[in-house]
Amino acid sequence: MLRIGLTGGIGAGKSTVSATFSELGAIVVDGDVIAREVVEPGTPGLAKLVDAFGDGILHADGSLNRPALAGIAFSDDEKRATLNGIVHPLVGQRRSELIERAQRDRENPVIVEDIPLLVESQMAPMFPLVIIVNADAELRVRRLIEYRNFTEEDARARIAAQASEEQRRAVADVWLDNSGSAEELVQKARALWHDRIEPFARNLEAGQAAPGQARLVPSDPAWPAQAQRILARLRTACGHRASRVDHVGSTAIEGMDAKDVIDIQVTVASLDVADELAAALPAAGYVATSITADVAKPDARSTVAEFDHSGDEGLWEKRLFCSADPGRPTNVHVRVDGWPNQQFALLFVSWVTANPGVRDEYLGLKRRVAAQGHETTGAYAEAKEPWLLDAYRRAWEWADSTEWKPGPAR
Repeated sequence: MLRIGLTGGIGAGKSTVSATFSELGAIVVDGDVIAREVVEPGTPGLAKLVDAFGDGILHADGSLNRPALAGIAFSDDEKRATLNGIVHPLVGQRRSELIERAQRDRENPVIVEDIPLLVESQMAPMFPLVIIVNADAELRVRRLIEYRNFTEEDARARIAAQASEEQRRAVADVWLDNSGSAEELVQKARALWHDRIEPFARNLEAGQAAPGQARLVPSDPAWPAQAQRILARLRTACGHRASRVDHVGSTAIEGMDAKDVIDIQVTVASLDVADELAAALPAAGYVATSITADVAKPDARSTVAEFDHSGDEGLWEKRLFCSADPGRPTNVHVRVDGWPNQQFALLFVSWVTANPGVRDEYLGLKRRVAAQGHETTGAYAEAKEPWLLDAYRRAWEWADSTEWKPGPAR
């Protein structure tokens, strides 16, 4: 099962996108529809709203007067929090029921959860893929007035009460601009479905990673933000089993050319815990691979005294998971706390970042190796290994001289 989080500001056009996905085969769990169901006449939800906001939020027939409720609830932060505290748990319970039913009724479904307040509720890390539909605020105001009979004052108040564009961009794996026509938005949604969502779902079902990127590319300023979204997703998926989750590898080094693959290290207490994650990570979009160790380095080092061993190849074991999402290739290295490979992954980023000469040296190596035309990721990595063997020694010499210790997770 692939779960997708879909959201956007009021009037942005996410309903058009969810309808398109539904036509293409997705099971859409619509937060707006659920939010109406849980406050229908006779429901505990409506009774709680009346207790909180009074009978003035009801029509004469006893149904909810939504404009009246909005006029009260969106007037200040405290009242809006009261509204959310009543409705959100009820919506969440109903959403879970619908997802469980979808899993029973259909094999390997793609479930699109249309959630108006996904960003505000900090739910983005729960999804392997988050899609944001966006339009300029002034355009949204015009749409709300023209098509949904809002007053301008109400439209602007609703928009102001929701997440900002900056907050939405921070969690968006996919940003769908809806400044054009509805037909243009439908075409963008269809292309996204065929190019990314369908292959993602197939890869998850087959337990296979999306194809890796073997070609060296210039440093991308978007990598840090992409890594932050992945870190949040993995922290949510791993929970207490991970003592830290870090962005490592070349994409973690500012200005460094790299393969367009984000490397993440998940630190755990033991390989048994690493193996436990094999059941949890597919829900976050990551599948297990057959790789179970890094290349061992001589004179293995660690900042943890009990793990200072030389020649023990067992201390270079790990578990490697890779993203099934063709739109964001990712390697997730699960390593044991204090083992040399776990320590070196953290040290390497610090060492290269702190030493411009080393950074230039490594960049030059990567470019020379890339120019040799290695056709696979494995061949590319193997060609760099002689330099990395010496770099291991030099990095630890630098660590000793600077009294380096791993900093907070990044």
